[in-house]
Parts: sequence; C-alpha cells; structure tokens
Amino acid sequence: MTYTPRRPSILARTPWWLLAIALLFVLGLWAMTANAGYAVIFRALSGGITTTLWVTGVAFTAATMLGLLIALARTSTNRVLRELATFYVEIIRGIPVLVFLFYVAFVGAPGMVAAINWLLQPTGGTITIRQFDFAWRAIVALTICYSAFIAEIFRAGIEAVNSGQVEAARALGLSRWHCFRFIIAPQALRTILPPLGNDFVSMVKDSALVSALGVQDITQLGKVYSSSTFLFFETYNVVAFLYLTMTISLSLLVRLLENRLRNERR
Repeated sequence: MTYTPRRPSILARTPWWLLAIALLFVLGLWAMTANAGYAVIFRALSGGITTTLWVTGVAFTAATMLGLLIALARTSTNRVLRELATFYVEIIRGIPVLVFLFYVAFVGAPGMVAAINWLLQPTGGTITIRQFDFAWRAIVALTICYSAFIAEIFRAGIEAVNSGQVEAARALGLSRWHCFRFIIAPQALRTILPPLGNDFVSMVKDSALVSALGVQDITQLGKVYSSSTFLFFETYNVVAFLYLTMTISLSLLVRLLENRLRNERR
C-alpha cells in the first residue's frame, strides 16, 4: 500500500497577506472614487506616475546594460579590468543614493557641460547647464548607483555556472563569445532574473528621491499639493497608495516569474 501525502486544504494554502493587500487596495480605490477630496488629489498627482515610470524605466535599462559590462570585467581574466571594476563597485555601493544624486546634479553635471564645451570649441558651439535637465541628471545618478548592485547580480549568475561546462565548450572549439551566448547566459539568466526584478522594484521606490531635485514625479507633486492645501494626511495617503500599487504589482510579477523558473528546473 503506497502512502499518498494529504494535500493541504484551500484554507491552508491561501496567502492571507495577499488577501490583506487586496483588501487594502480595494479600500484605497474606493476612498479615492467615493471621496471627492481624494479624487481631486489623485488627479493632481496622476501626472507624476508617467514621470516616475519613465525615470525608472530609462535608468534601470541603462543600469542593466552598464552592470552587465562591469560584471564581465569583474569576471575577466585580465587583472586590470577586474581591479578597475571592483574599485567601481565598492566605491559606488558605499555612497548613499541621495548623496550621489546631489553630487551628479550639482557637481558632475556642470563638469560634464564644461567638458562638452571644451570639445565643441573647434566648432564654436556651446551648451549651457540649463540644457541638462534635472530629470536626466537624476537618471544618470540612478543608473550609476544601481549599475554597481546589478553588476554583482550578474557576476553571481555568471559564476554560478559550472566552470566544467565552459572548459568543455572551449575544448570543443567555441570562442569566448559563443561560450557566453550559448552556455553561460541561458543558465545565468534563470539565476539573475528574480533579484533583477527585485532591484527594479527598489528603483521604483528610490525614484522618489528625484523629488529632491524638483523633478515632477509623484512625490514632488504630492509635496507641492500638500504645502498649498495643507491636506498632508490625505495627500500622502494617495502618494503611498500609488507607490504601493506599483511596487506590489511588480513584486507579484517577480514572484510569478520565480515560481515559473522553479517549475522549469524541476
């Protein structure tokens, strides 16, 4: 007689935390549609959603590409590249995002403009610091900051691949590029996707820091609206609701991705 494990009941398998979040979302949505004051605040802040998602999307895409290059340098056989990449990662990870944001906006941006003007001297063209929009300064800062963390995610994924497989591929005559494309990348991708998704969720939250530069994101619009109406409680309720909606939705997508990858491995 074979033993068949008893399947947990639906009640035992129900994620109560998810039900609580769904209830919170429904209550928040009801408050903003039923209460005229909340509806006005929501309309005032809705324009910041596009800015938040745009800044996050551009910065994360650039940070991912830069992080991959740094990770390849970190795993390179060339010691100079490894040392430079390690230096970059350790320095950038040791600086708070807000501090680096100010540094790029008020120190790095003027320096970049001066360098560009120096290069444009033969042509007679010049640009001014005002042409370097604060939104792009924020994107540059977030790109550099997150590239250091993403580089470590890529490095961990690359090093998780069995070195014996790479050696076997090289013995069969595959080039380094083909080894990376056909052997390392497909296996590393399964390892790095979940933490990469978590970093994207973190960047959505950290994008609120760009309000310190006056970028018209959700936080900045909430700050302006609350200071003009003194409805701080209601305004920041809506700000929190918008961020929670975005981050929890993305977190659930990351969880679904993790479960799918886990089932594929089985």
